[in-house]
Amino acid sequence: MDSAIWTEKYRPKDFSEIKGQKEIVKRIKAFVEMQNIPHLLFAGPAGTGKTSLALMVAKKLFGDSWHQNFLELNASDERGIDIIRNKVKDFARTKAIGDVPFKIIYLDEADALTREAQQALRRTMENYTQTTRFIISCNYSSKIIDPIQSRCAMFRFKPLDKKEIYSIIEKIEKDEKIKVDEKAKEALFNISEGDARKINNIMQSSAAISNNITDEIIYSMASVARPKEIDEVLKLALSNKFIDARNKLMDVMLNYGLSGLDIIKQIQQEILNLDIDNEKKMLLMEKCGEIEFRLTEGSDEFIQLEALLSQFVLYGSKK
Repeated sequence: MDSAIWTEKYRPKDFSEIKGQKEIVKRIKAFVEMQNIPHLLFAGPAGTGKTSLALMVAKKLFGDSWHQNFLELNASDERGIDIIRNKVKDFARTKAIGDVPFKIIYLDEADALTREAQQALRRTMENYTQTTRFIISCNYSSKIIDPIQSRCAMFRFKPLDKKEIYSIIEKIEKDEKIKVDEKAKEALFNISEGDARKINNIMQSSAAISNNITDEIIYSMASVARPKEIDEVLKLALSNKFIDARNKLMDVMLNYGLSGLDIIKQIQQEILNLDIDNEKKMLLMEKCGEIEFRLTEGSDEFIQLEALLSQFVLYGSKK
């Protein structure tokens, strides 16, 4: 099944199906029941239900005519001032079809809009408030200019917790007639970081390989190393076995196809589980941050990772 079709299949069909955002859903549902909503600003991590909730609002308000009254734009694709001046204004200036007196424009990933486009959007929101409501979605609300924030009711979405992630996994498991063992569920939770869309994508890829999904398949599909393998690398380094640690790290990176930035994130997570004192953990975290910065600046990832492992060896030798 195509990934877009799979994602649409498991998109919530009712307010009650949106996981992890109980208070937000409650307030938005009240707006919809009154058939009137303010401009809305949805902020939070990816895969937490922002787009699903925006679509739900449109479908509940407009019924079968929701397509004619709802414009969805992804600001990361069309991020300049022209998209606001042309597409948004053209849609906003026309009346809604049906009983609801306004249309809805949904701007996804609006934190990618340039400041000039956001300034133009601010004026558009003022001028067409009688005929149009805006739902603005972003990962980082700090990148949205204050005049837009002040015109919107803000809702902050949070990552899904373990219980909610497990309920999504179990629903897909039941519907697709596949078996997901407990270790695989734990792996999915750790990899997803509260992102339901990531769960969907990994499970779809895994189900194409086998109906019995194990943690090995999950880590392979997600291109993530098993935590115990990263832990083994770090323990070798702390035991003053630099060459062994280096060889093991290179094997892990090649086996899973990981980049330097991918591996740094996993190392940072595993530092917290090491049996060393807190001061050393903090110093090693600082080194991770330094190496991560160097990698983003374009440094050679193998040299930088070897430099990081050397720091583990040095701290491990300081008893």
